Amino acid sequence: MLEFMDYIQHAFYSASHWNYENSYSQLTSTARALLDFETPRGLRLNVSSLSSPNFATSYALGSVGLVDGSLSYLYTSLPLHATSQSGKLNLHDVIRGYRQIQELRKPEESWMWEQWLGGKRVDQRDTLLYGRLYLPQSTLEALYLCRISPTQQVKLSAVSDSRLKNGGTILALHQYDVGKYSAETLYSTDGGLIGLRGLYNFGPDPRKEVPEPPRADDRPYGRFSAGAELYYGSLNKSGGVSFGGRYATLPAHKGIPLTATLTVNPLMGNLSTSYAVKAGKNLALCSKFDFNVYSYESDLMLGCELWRMKKRVEKKMERSMAAKLAWTVDEVKEPTTPEPEEVAGVLKARVDENWKIGILWEGRIKEMLFTLGSSIDMKRKDQPFRALGLELQYSS
Repeated sequence: MLEFMDYIQHAFYSASHWNYENSYSQLTSTARALLDFETPRGLRLNVSSLSSPNFATSYALGSVGLVDGSLSYLYTSLPLHATSQSGKLNLHDVIRGYRQIQELRKPEESWMWEQWLGGKRVDQRDTLLYGRLYLPQSTLEALYLCRISPTQQVKLSAVSDSRLKNGGTILALHQYDVGKYSAETLYSTDGGLIGLRGLYNFGPDPRKEVPEPPRADDRPYGRFSAGAELYYGSLNKSGGVSFGGRYATLPAHKGIPLTATLTVNPLMGNLSTSYAVKAGKNLALCSKFDFNVYSYESDLMLGCELWRMKKRVEKKMERSMAAKLAWTVDEVKEPTTPEPEEVAGVLKARVDENWKIGILWEGRIKEMLFTLGSSIDMKRKDQPFRALGLELQYSS
């Protein structure tokens, strides 16, 4: 489940019309959400608040053998009107599961961002500032995010910790996205790392062509994307490269939604494939197979997620006073739009070839969100439960 500050950051992306999913780093997001989820350890409590459309705070307290916590503050120049009460949040927005990619949208023109007053431009770029202090380690995290144009974004991340080399590290990331393709350039002070990655979407260009109308048959209707990343460490004189591809159905697809990915790291000899399918309205299945061509080692992992919906309570119709006086009944008016189903919770489970099992149950109790999970090792008969944890979140 997303932390409150991550949820607010995604709300900033939506409000500033930035497509967070159109990136090479998000190529395998569906498989990671279904298979690589983290199970909580110990007890943890998060209390957060969006006190104003521009300011948010969050406090965390945990106990895993040692009591620790953190203080977080966030400011954005763009007013955010997202739902912040934990009792009213849509769980699909905070629980990472099967990700249905959307149709590409045309980016805004630069002149749409211009604001003039007295013959002078007075428009400002949307920015986000975030800081988090971990206690008692005294580790400090900072984030600066700025939308410099409708197609560009700059992101600066920094960590200050006396245990790190040189006392900390800084990561600078420049992102460029026009819908049809996206490119990212990054630099990190940790090892002098320089990187470049990009993603290209095959099919219609949202800047030039009109999206294809929905099809009436069951033929596959999706999008194929391919990308690569290249990075080089200037201090340790080492580099790396990877290639990847993804095919995913679009919302207009009439059949079963599915997502298939393939990533290759030629230098390390690693090959990874994943296949996820929405087997039912509330059920998703996923599998991942990793293979190394140098050592011939392989790994297989299976996972699933099951969403549980609350039962709808039928409202009893009572006659109005006018109907009682006329000895008649009121006309029943059918709603024009059906009421959306309310999520009660979601169950996630995974297992690998070594019989290591991960189970996670996420949902809401009254006004509080919860995450309950456990890690199980079936080969250890004496102590199969390796970890058990509960995380509670409340926001206002």
